Formats: sequence, structure tokens, C-alpha cells
Amino acid sequence: MKKLLIIFTALSLGLYSCSNSPDVDLTDPLESGRGFIDATLKGDYKKAGFYILEDSTNIEYLEGLKEFNKNTSKMERQNYTEANIIIDSIQDVSDSVSIIYYNNTYKKEPTKIKVVKIDNEWLVDFK
Repeated sequence: MKKLLIIFTALSLGLYSCSNSPDVDLTDPLESGRGFIDATLKGDYKKAGFYILEDSTNIEYLEGLKEFNKNTSKMERQNYTEANIIIDSIQDVSDSVSIIYYNNTYKKEPTKIKVVKIDNEWLVDFK
């Protein structure tokens, strides 16, 4: 069982590698956060994977978001896809950590994500 988990984690890390995509901007905390939020609202989890800090916890969380999306109705997925992002505020915790407080026009529930600066790239970190 442990071997299977290790293999799955290794494969997942490969699938969600943080190597840059031409339309992924990781140079700014707000752009990284918005890019991740937009990709998840639209159900584009491959693109969302470019924005996350590559580790097993974050990949597991992203897999949970994918599963949530898969289990929602077609109408609800469409509502998420059409939703706009509303940034409420940004808190710079340090020069390498920012918290983005936001909601979307569909659910309107206050939410936050943390972005961290690693090797000059701002990446979403769920820990």
C-alpha cells in the first residue's frame, strides 16, 4: 500500500509540475493567486497545477478540488465557469508570503489562499 501511495505521489508530482506554461504568470503574488482561482473556477486543473507549490499535500488538495468539480452538476459547473473573481484584500505577511482574500460572483463566500515566493516564483500553498 505504501509503495502504491509513493508511486501515485510521484506520478502526480510529474503531472502537476510547476514548470512554466506560456500563459502562466508566477512573477507576482496577485497574478499567481488570480490565475489559480480562475483556473479552478473554470475547471482547468491542469493549468491550476502550474500555480501550486509542488508537494504531496498541495497536490492532494488539488485532487480534492477536481473531485468536487466532478461531483457537481453541469449547471453548477457552468455557474462557476461564468463567475468573476472579487479580490477583497491582500495581506503581505512577509516578503515571501501573501494571503489573498477573495470571493466569486457565484457563491459569494469569503475565501483565502496563501501564495509563497520560492525561487522568484509565487506559488499557491495550502499548508
